[in-house]
Amino acid sequence: MASVLIVDDAAFMRMMLKDILVKNGYEVVGEAVNGADAVEKYRELQPDIVTMDITMPEMDGITAVKNIRAMDPAANIIMCSAMGQQPMVLEAIQAGAKDFVVKPFQADRVMESIKRVLGS
Repeated sequence: MASVLIVDDAAFMRMMLKDILVKNGYEVVGEAVNGADAVEKYRELQPDIVTMDITMPEMDGITAVKNIRAMDPAANIIMCSAMGQQPMVLEAIQAGAKDFVVKPFQADRVMESIKRVLGS
């Protein structure tokens, strides 16, 4: 069972993602509310995959991706963005994110992305 760290400043979005993941047999090992929190929790939990929001207070998702990838070049990170954030998504992919899903989340798209990134 793959472990997942969910990063989003909106509790509702974290809850939606957690619901999708748990129903599909993944273990949500942690949740983070901003990029700084995400980097700390990644170090502590070493999850198999991270879902990362882009726009968050304190430290944005792109900076968090760079920090996590500096710590672990093999980190599996999927960006989660609202519509219209395409330039940021490109920046995130360049920073080392493996894929992105658009909010509002569609369960099948989330699962497809996770399976592809984990190679399962």
